[in-house]
Amino acid sequence: MIPHFTGTIPFVDEAQLQELDRLMTDTYGFNQVQIMENAGLNLAILAREIFLTNDPHHKKVLVVAGSGSNGGGVMVAARRLKNWGADVSLMLTTTRGKFRKETIYQFSILKNMGVQVVDEIPENCDLIIEGMSGIDHKPDSNTKTSKFIDMINESGMQVLSLDAPAGINLTTGKPDESTIKANCTMTLGLAKLGLFKLVASKYIGELYLADISIPKDLLDQMGIQVNGLSKAFAENTVVKINKVVVFNS
Repeated sequence: MIPHFTGTIPFVDEAQLQELDRLMTDTYGFNQVQIMENAGLNLAILAREIFLTNDPHHKKVLVVAGSGSNGGGVMVAARRLKNWGADVSLMLTTTRGKFRKETIYQFSILKNMGVQVVDEIPENCDLIIEGMSGIDHKPDSNTKTSKFIDMINESGMQVLSLDAPAGINLTTGKPDESTIKANCTMTLGLAKLGLFKLVASKYIGELYLADISIPKDLLDQMGIQVNGLSKAFAENTVVKINKVVVFNS
């Protein structure tokens, strides 16, 4: 069972996230494939428990991936769920040539596993997992992405978003004209300020936080106090967190 963490969690904005990403790679030696693997495994675990009643066997799951790191993360989740027995298909917002190299790596694995690439939502889909946000935490700026967002919202299917629903600005919470309305959002590492803004509240759904192995020394270096969160992650690498609404200024 995924625990509910009720302690204090610090908010971070996009500038802090970019610095965090830089320090993880440049100072601590992480690479994006490692981060994708941590994100995708936690996402698959959350999907299995919350949406698939702990039994992915023969459940239909559509994974919608953008070209950036979140696209790679949802592809990792797709691989895990397929190995656990789910009927997984993949929808891509852009061509393989526009993927970042780590996302191409994840896509190649799925292709070798026989995961089908589709342009429509399969009938009787049990869950849609989306990672359409790009490296700047916004969705790919193309008409295909907008088309997919509208298609997903109109489908009435259950939706799980990685890091943030596609279209949400992680600092301001402001939605784009086309923005995913998620049933659940699993954000990575630290809570993002925009997810708690009033303007974003109807898009987020239930909010979860996943451990992606950010070193505590790094957080101390950035002056980020996580209090009891490390203890919560010792119990489970995914925790439910409260959505305390922050009014926009």
